[in-house]
Amino acid sequence: MIVEQTSLPGVLLLTPARFGDARGFFSESWNRRTLAGHGITTEFVQDNHSLSERVGTVRGLHFQAPPHAQAKLVRCGRGRLFDVAVDIRRGSPTYGQWTGVELSHANGRQLLIPEGFAHGFVTRAPETEIIYKCSAHYAPEVDGALRWDSCGIDWGLESPPLLSQKDADAPGLAEFTSPFVARQAQDPRRVEVAQ
Repeated sequence: MIVEQTSLPGVLLLTPARFGDARGFFSESWNRRTLAGHGITTEFVQDNHSLSERVGTVRGLHFQAPPHAQAKLVRCGRGRLFDVAVDIRRGSPTYGQWTGVELSHANGRQLLIPEGFAHGFVTRAPETEIIYKCSAHYAPEVDGALRWDSCGIDWGLESPPLLSQKDADAPGLAEFTSPFVARQAQDPRRVEVAQ
């Protein structure tokens, strides 16, 4: 497993090893012991799986507020998508900044998104599947969203996106009061979330 830091502290790119032959491949996408060896100790309680039929489908930017905040481990089961995390921790030196990476069935990469970040993606191939682990169960009373076009993200769109009504009606970053507050951890490279 290769673990790389992105431009946002705590958001990590994970690339599991793949073992292939004429039949296809095998990959261990999650192993608690292996990831603990890299300092990743997030516990997951729920797996989600969605299919987007069309290219240019944008889902997000989503988050769950405390006390049910979620970390996510995101991968692409089929097709290709551009996955994005936005820092929404008030007081964070990277508040409002985003990072994005292409995840695909072919590259097998995964994005680990900690609590305190909004998450979204755009599909770049038809019939794209996203599969992700969550560290907290779905709690509709704290489900939140930011408008997809309010954080300066370069989605690489060639035409208007396909959106849900919830995502189209979400508030922009400028009108948003985040429920997350950052505090500096002892390790200056990390920022923790106060809940």
